[in-house]
Amino acid sequence: MNFLNIYPRALREKYLKNIENSGLKRRPEEYHNKRFFITILISIISLAAFYFLKISLLYSILVFFGLLFFFYMKISLKASSRIKKMEAVFPDVISLTASNLRSGITIDRAFLLSARPEFSPLDEEILMMGRDIATGKDVVSALKNMSERIDSEKINKIISLISSGIRAGGNISDLLEQTSQNMREKEFLEKKSSSSILMYVIFIVFAIAIGAPTLFSLSSVLIEIIINLSSTIPDISTTRMDLPLTFNNIGLSKQFIIYFSIVFLFITDFISSLVIGLVNKGESKQGLRYFIPIFLFSLTIFFLFRIILLKFLSGMFSMI
Repeated sequence: MNFLNIYPRALREKYLKNIENSGLKRRPEEYHNKRFFITILISIISLAAFYFLKISLLYSILVFFGLLFFFYMKISLKASSRIKKMEAVFPDVISLTASNLRSGITIDRAFLLSARPEFSPLDEEILMMGRDIATGKDVVSALKNMSERIDSEKINKIISLISSGIRAGGNISDLLEQTSQNMREKEFLEKKSSSSILMYVIFIVFAIAIGAPTLFSLSSVLIEIIINLSSTIPDISTTRMDLPLTFNNIGLSKQFIIYFSIVFLFITDFISSLVIGLVNKGESKQGLRYFIPIFLFSLTIFFLFRIILLKFLSGMFSMI
């Protein structure tokens, strides 16, 4: 049974594309079914654990969907990483192809000779293109199939340009050499721009990893102190004083404040990691690899500051 069919069509197609782009040799259905069974098994174990620990069983649903999201993002990041590697070596490949063309060989043979191991994983796609040509496809169709497999906008545009040059019958070697040079210049500008936005990334990390947990810890401690003080104030409703406010009926608990802070830290760190990936790498999902370290660091800062502030402020109020 193919459990990929349980997803909506758009998500299922994206999942299949990510598995294919990740370079896995196994079938997409086999890969997904194995991860799906692992998700169900862990969810059942968590369900039993929550039952014996008398924790709400709804958390097992969060575990189930959380694991599905984790496996999806894992294969998606792996596919993106593989595509980035191919984009990085693509200028060298087409430059070598241009050199091969100048030696007098045909364009299909020139591409095949550029499939070197140091250009991995792009060499695998070039060899597959060679097999397409060997089975009777023309060079343009084989290049188009390779661009569809790679699923990279940058490579797709370059292959479209090369295909147009082949149809027009121009000097392909000069076209490839100029394209390779332009790609290297663009890559240099991208690296230069990424270094210029480093300060923005540092500011975002500081705000979410130190600033936000510090403020949440301070607010949670102040609310906890107010709750403790309100419990010591006598009930003024039985006296003759007609005051508009009372401080002895605060319905908040300390656990609620802590859970509230942790949930908002989780949401803030998740969104901020997406922003970091978008600013730094150009793709929001690239920032998800920073989410867990940032969230764990935020929790550490939150509880550490809570302990310090509780000791300091509790001592102050005990002196009053």
